[in-house]
Amino acid sequence: MPVVTRRELLEAGVHFGHQTRRWNPKMQRYLFGERSGIYIIDLEQSLSGLEEAHAFVQGLGRRRGIVLFIGTKKQAQEVVSGYATRINMPFVNNRWLGGMLTNFSTIRGRLLRLRELGEMEETGAMERLPKKEAIRLRHEREKLERNLGGIQNLERLPDAIFVIDTKKEHIAVTEARKLNIPVIAIVDTNCDPDEVDYVIPGNDDAIRAVSLVTRVLADALAEGYGMAKDDVIERSTAQAPPVPSGPRPQAAPAAVDETPSAEEAAAIAATTVFEPDVAEPEIVAEPTEERTGGKRRGGNLRCRTSRLPW
Repeated sequence: MPVVTRRELLEAGVHFGHQTRRWNPKMQRYLFGERSGIYIIDLEQSLSGLEEAHAFVQGLGRRRGIVLFIGTKKQAQEVVSGYATRINMPFVNNRWLGGMLTNFSTIRGRLLRLRELGEMEETGAMERLPKKEAIRLRHEREKLERNLGGIQNLERLPDAIFVIDTKKEHIAVTEARKLNIPVIAIVDTNCDPDEVDYVIPGNDDAIRAVSLVTRVLADALAEGYGMAKDDVIERSTAQAPPVPSGPRPQAAPAAVDETPSAEEAAAIAATTVFEPDVAEPEIVAEPTEERTGGKRRGGNLRCRTSRLPW
């Protein structure tokens, strides 16, 4: 039974890639064709990649593994924090600090500082300090909370990371590969699939597409832990919980796969927004190697003669 139907992927706009002038030639094997200057991703391969990632994440859940959710672009911030919080998993949705994985000992020290400041606020110790000192400490806590709040309970390196937009989060991907941490990612037509262990070809700009894929993987992790989809996994990232008693939850039956009409597909296309790639400065806790390989532009794509999915 598929974890999601092709119609759901189509309605979410997963098949829309970037403009043909903004592509990575390594993504050619995942493409269905081109329409109106936009690449169309092969939904069969998107479905296959999502099912493979679903099985892997579910297995991690059975082994009480930790998956770090990463998505700092505007379309992904609320999605990442929402689903990760629901299953009590760490996440990064503001900005990736260089060295979060490769220099985790330093990051852990900042996490301890964040907890210390939180305890001072809760116990009222901060109120007994001079006003100027209290303001300084509150500003320090707000900054730490903004950058590290999603991983404040993380006591060890994650067993895998799930990334939305590997091009924007290339430092996180590089660090994970250096530490042999499996990378699961939504890979758009402008990204390099060779950097990812579990490739889910799809649109990483549309909120509906990002939300659909993130929900499927969050549900897989929850099912692996033996919890119902809408329950919160009560655990600490530092200590594995006991296996809950009772029957294992049954997955809801998949919806019947239908082919949408041309009018529906046109309406879906009108709602998709593409975000330009904007370089942002990185805060680095440890020097990391940056990829400086040349970038190919253009390229010829031989489109299949079969009809587009709508």
